[in-house]
Amino acid sequence: MQTQPAASHFIGGEYVEDTAGTPIDVIYPATGEVIGRVHSATPAIVDRALEAARGAQAAWAAMTGTERGRILRRAADIMRERNHELSVLETYDTGKPYQETSVADATSGADALEYFGGMAATLTGEHIQLGEDWVYTRREPLGVCVGIGAWNYPTQIASWKGAPALACGNTMVFKPSETTPLCALKVAEILHEAGAPAGVYNVVQGLGDVGAALVTDARVDKVSLTGSVPTGRKVYAAAAAEMKHVTMELGGKSPMIVFDDADIENAVSGAILGNFYSSGQVCSNGTRVFVQKGIKEAFLARLSERLGQAVIGDPQDPATSFGPMVSERQMEIVQGYIAKGQDEGARLVCGGNRLQRDGFFLEPTVFADVTDGMTIAREEIFGPVMAVLDFEDEGDVMARANDTEFGLAAGVFTRDLARAHRVAAGFEAGTCYINTYNDAPVEAPFGGVKASGVGRENSKAAIEHYSQVKSVYVRMGDLEAPF
Repeated sequence: MQTQPAASHFIGGEYVEDTAGTPIDVIYPATGEVIGRVHSATPAIVDRALEAARGAQAAWAAMTGTERGRILRRAADIMRERNHELSVLETYDTGKPYQETSVADATSGADALEYFGGMAATLTGEHIQLGEDWVYTRREPLGVCVGIGAWNYPTQIASWKGAPALACGNTMVFKPSETTPLCALKVAEILHEAGAPAGVYNVVQGLGDVGAALVTDARVDKVSLTGSVPTGRKVYAAAAAEMKHVTMELGGKSPMIVFDDADIENAVSGAILGNFYSSGQVCSNGTRVFVQKGIKEAFLARLSERLGQAVIGDPQDPATSFGPMVSERQMEIVQGYIAKGQDEGARLVCGGNRLQRDGFFLEPTVFADVTDGMTIAREEIFGPVMAVLDFEDEGDVMARANDTEFGLAAGVFTRDLARAHRVAAGFEAGTCYINTYNDAPVEAPFGGVKASGVGRENSKAAIEHYSQVKSVYVRMGDLEAPF
């Protein structure tokens, strides 16, 4: 596959290059090889992208919702038709196995485009009768939106942010992570091919300085970030200083509670999906797995057996089920946490090593006998490391599960449905799971509380974050005044 893009940026309906920008190598995580190069956006490129978005916004908003929705749905069809090539590119971009990208990345992006494309025509106001007088409301776009993506799901995030923004009549400038710059360009290309006018969806590459320039520009009305909590705090503060609308989908250290009446096979499946899918590089992962003492050893034994069945190898091989970390730097960060877990006395059940092969491969790693104060139980690792903690009863485990600054996700495994709903209600998290983990359909809101974020992605809730309501009061009779 051709992994070198036609140019670094997509602005105003065409690929654009400016080699004066800082070069950014695209590295294939499975081999460590350079497979492409893009250039960070110069101030001139940033200005061109924002002017393109601002210039296109009024005409795009003036189209009917049906017209905008038709373009989004057409883009969804194109994305599904090209799922194979998009999945191969996603695997080159991220290192995630094709077995995963072929069912969870471009397909998820297409789902978002289709869902919000179908919703675009339904975005109406309301009529409020007040005697003879009345009020009507208009749902209007915000204007120019900036999306800043993370490196773990580049196609999905570009679509999750773009679809509701465009459905509401906004235009977008999207900056992907510098680690995974390839896939968002294809999203922009497909949207333009589907009929989105030039300037409606633009992509610029860049490091942190480019993100800062976009966030603080006066032409930007909304900022949506997917990233780490430290980055989120900086971006949120910068956007708030200029009263911009914001959506923050940030990190987590989510709890997964396994009660002793749970189906162990299902609970192990949930723990695998919530810790080792995407090599553990998922913000909502349930990396603190609380297992009731009566079944802890049985749970660990079956988990170890199942992890032994992971196929680690060439991510482009459909048989491979576990791939590399996204970068050497991220691998080194995770190795540091593994060392801390061992130093602080956690029991290494399996894994813990870098594989002796090209690329950035770490074994799926499980620690048991983890206590709440250990570093691996407090900090987001963002890699294939699971911390298993013991608990006695529901009251104890709920207090411990919520004792964190994060609040993105949480899960519970039990056959007692009354307890399951009680626990879900008690979680301090924005996205919760019962007898499953990490399902993220576009129809359901996704997002966190506390330090894990502000606002929601997906579902009808996303419309509230990409539009604003205007009230219009209509007086039908004479108007009195005091003088």
